[in-house]
Amino acid sequence: MATSNKKETKVYWDVATLLGGKDVLGVTVKTEFDLIELSNAGLKRESLDALISFLGVPKKHFVEGVLDLSVKTIERKQPDDRLGRHTSSHIIEIAKVVEHAVAVFEDEDKVRDWLITPNRSMNGMRPLELFHLPTGLGLVDTVLGRIEEGVYS
Repeated sequence: MATSNKKETKVYWDVATLLGGKDVLGVTVKTEFDLIELSNAGLKRESLDALISFLGVPKKHFVEGVLDLSVKTIERKQPDDRLGRHTSSHIIEIAKVVEHAVAVFEDEDKVRDWLITPNRSMNGMRPLELFHLPTGLGLVDTVLGRIEEGVYS
């Protein structure tokens, strides 16, 4: 029974779902190339809102601290307005790391707690603090892999 619960969690919080699902994205995401196409077309602001909602962090903190954009710029956009491709790509990469965290912890609340808790293997930084750079996202993903494999992290 625990195995089926684990699968339900992994399926439900995949990258596409974290970004608002097919209704928001407008396409079904099956491959990495689908994500590249989404990035090139630009994600809708609504996808960003869905990810921020899942993370449970203040919009201002995420937009300004992680994406390095003005929250006023984002708030002026309508939900269907498209973001730039670099911003969209960054959001997709964040969603991929969050998807990995959901697969590892199998619980939304544990994921949120882990992302805001200082971590020794990240030099005492919170994983969310590292989301502003690709290198930081890679480090967080590596630590998640170590946790998944049972290595002390």
